[in-house]
Amino acid sequence: MRKKLLSNSFSILILVIVVATVAVGVPAYFWTKTHVTKERVQNRSKLYPVILIPGSSATENRFDGLIGKLNTGNKKQSLLKITVKTNNQLRISGRIFPRDTRPFIVIAFENNHDGYQNIQRQAKWMSIAMNYLAKKYQFNHFSGIGHSNGGLIYTLYLEKYMDQNQLLLDRLMTIGTPYNFAETNINQRTNILKELIAGREKLPHNLTVYSIDGTTNYTTDGIVPSTSVSAGKYIFQNQVAQYTKITVTGKDSQHSDLPQNKEIIQLINENILQTGTGGSPNVTQNAAPQ
Repeated sequence: MRKKLLSNSFSILILVIVVATVAVGVPAYFWTKTHVTKERVQNRSKLYPVILIPGSSATENRFDGLIGKLNTGNKKQSLLKITVKTNNQLRISGRIFPRDTRPFIVIAFENNHDGYQNIQRQAKWMSIAMNYLAKKYQFNHFSGIGHSNGGLIYTLYLEKYMDQNQLLLDRLMTIGTPYNFAETNINQRTNILKELIAGREKLPHNLTVYSIDGTTNYTTDGIVPSTSVSAGKYIFQNQVAQYTKITVTGKDSQHSDLPQNKEIIQLINENILQTGTGGSPNVTQNAAPQ
């Protein structure tokens, strides 16, 4: 009887310790996370790159045309390209010029194939490249652009890996990103959409997101259904500081042409680079601030 009482007392003591640890540890975790985020915001590095992720089957050269059009002013921005190999090693070309605070950095993948599991791998490979970049160039905040599945890679990275890199993404533009893959019925949610919705609370709450939808007939850009692009609202709305859906039609609104689309280039200038080109693009917007 005495042994049983001692055993019960010991079990109760262990339970009390566990509850106390959780009660103290969980608030401490969230306080630390919030405090670290505030530190990053208040102590922003001078280097503030724009990091671009191409879609499936695309290489590190995917954005050459886009960057060439963005680099038409007197001040040319650097271009650094990284391809993450399947053995986690990096192939690097280009460079960041001295005193260039807004360089372009493209991260691509040796295994650039489509598919849910492969996109998950690519998000992890992106984290490896980001860790290298942050350590080598000593920056703590950046802006992002993802084309097609590059937007899915970006979103997975934000939810699963960015905290490990101790970085802050303030603005993200996804272009023709199929958040529900090729599914046209939003009630039929694919595994990628389910995962992104499940992890949405881990998104940076100070993030501004622009989701660009190119349409040739208001239902698709030739590859990605508009309903799939619109599914991004279930991930970002009420989780980030601001989510804006923008529809671009007309010339160069087909999926593969979107990175060279004149209106999208203007949107990048105004909302990512903050250089401004004047005028208003022919787009429709649906802003949904938190």
